[in-house]
Parts: sequence; structure tokens; C-alpha cells
Amino acid sequence: MTDAEIAAFLAEQRVLTCASIGPNGRPHLAPLWYVPAAPHLLSWTYAAAQKARNLARLPQATVQIETGHDYGDLRGVAMECDVELVTDPAAVRDIGLAMTLRYNDMPTGAAPPALVDMIAKQAAKRVGLRFTPTRTASWDHRKLAGTY
Repeated sequence: MTDAEIAAFLAEQRVLTCASIGPNGRPHLAPLWYVPAAPHLLSWTYAAAQKARNLARLPQATVQIETGHDYGDLRGVAMECDVELVTDPAAVRDIGLAMTLRYNDMPTGAAPPALVDMIAKQAAKRVGLRFTPTRTASWDHRKLAGTY
């Protein structure tokens, strides 16, 4: 995919799979909602979650976003990322609010104060995740036109 195609793909998809390295040295896979914020992907998770503990120990992950049912329809993006754990409460709230607006199809800036307060309360137990890609691979089998 081109850079523009990757950006459009990331904007239309809704779940990424995050691979971090667990304490036993094996990959730990976890699905996450995310917000594209070029050049980053933003997400959040509970501070006590295994993925948060893994990323605190080794702030690197590979994320994958994919779609498609039949082989000829498969599309996806895999990114090796450096990961920043965001702990500032206001920044964590902002990530959570951006995700809430995205997944509830609400326009940016349209959050009523009660929603902001609710997200702020949730943010107290969470950390933000800022994924910064260092290497990206993509595929779009639709471009193969059946010649695989």
C-alpha cells in the first residue's frame, strides 16, 4: 500500500492486535481499540494489564491491523513500534476521550462535560499507549487481481 492507502486503511479499521513480550520471553497478543494520530497510533489500557507491564519492561511492540475474509480480499498493516507509556492524567484522559469519540461516531470536540468527567475517572486507572512505528509492512491482495 502507498502511504496514503495505509493512512486511509488505519482510519477505517477499528482493532489492532498488539504483540508485546511477556515475562517468560514469549509474545503476548492483545486486541486494542486505537486512534490514528499520524505518525502515531494511540490507545489506552489498565495500568495493571499484562500488556502495560510488558511494555513498561520493554517499550517495543509489533502491531497488526488486518481485514478480509477471502484470500483475494486480505489487507493489512504490520508495524514495529517504539511505545511510550503515557502516565500524565490529562494526557491519558485525552487519549481515552479521543477513543470514545471515535468509537461512538462523535465529532472531535463534541464531548459533553459529563462524558469528559466520566473518561477522566476511568483514566485514573489507565495508561496511555503511544505507538511510534519504526518499520511498516503492508499488503493488499485485492491488487493481485487473482494472480497469486
